[in-house]
Amino acid sequence: MLGEADPPDGDLLGGRGLHYSHGPTPALVGVSVGAAAKEILAVTGPRGSGKTTLLRCLSGQLTPDEGQVRYDDFDVYALPVARRERMRLEHFGWIDPKPELVPELSVWENAALPLLLAGATHREAKRRAGEWLDRLDAGDLGRARPRALTAAQAQRVCIARALVMEPAVLFADEPTAALHRAEGVRVLRTLVAAARSHSITTVLASHDAEAHELADRTVTLVDGRRTGPGVPTPAESAEGAAEDSTGGSSETEDSCSLSV
Repeated sequence: MLGEADPPDGDLLGGRGLHYSHGPTPALVGVSVGAAAKEILAVTGPRGSGKTTLLRCLSGQLTPDEGQVRYDDFDVYALPVARRERMRLEHFGWIDPKPELVPELSVWENAALPLLLAGATHREAKRRAGEWLDRLDAGDLGRARPRALTAAQAQRVCIARALVMEPAVLFADEPTAALHRAEGVRVLRTLVAAARSHSITTVLASHDAEAHELADRTVTLVDGRRTGPGVPTPAESAEGAAEDSTGGSSETEDSCSLSV
């Protein structure tokens, strides 16, 4: 059973007051962010600004030192580890900066891997993987082995693998970082179009201006902090927290369970 708190302004996914440090180095400092259902949210900022750390915290991979992450109104890190991993498999998709495929498997087998791990039949997994490869302009590569692919082709296969379960939320961490700019733009546009066509909420980390143009909304990180219009200063945040602690009314917490 999980204690309920107010959802983050109706967002499907949200993090509140997230802090995380890599040893003595702070990577996130009080970051709050949310993504609505079907939204394409770009997280931008220079290298080392905390984008990857934020995505890993939001996706249930990295427990924040402080703060809360909620998905569909549930506290992600209050779940037992096994249930959180199941949630990630069934509800979240992930794309790394560098395409990583299993070299012993064909392209379609790589794309179908999440389905096969979830217990889908061989026939069903191959059909659905083929559909996603077609959508991502990689359908003719199904029988190829990873070693025969270009970097852009391999990343399209990774995108298909991340989308084949049709997740509620897709996390894309610098998905074009290993590609030449022209190929990267094409892959990014294809990724966003595929997510939109299937109403998949997408959190896209990138320092590429193209991500900002394609997204519904953009948040910016600098040195682990959110910056830009509408973001309170540390003093304002402290003042608001003090007001909440003295003037807010207490509420009874409800309990519920996550059906995943």
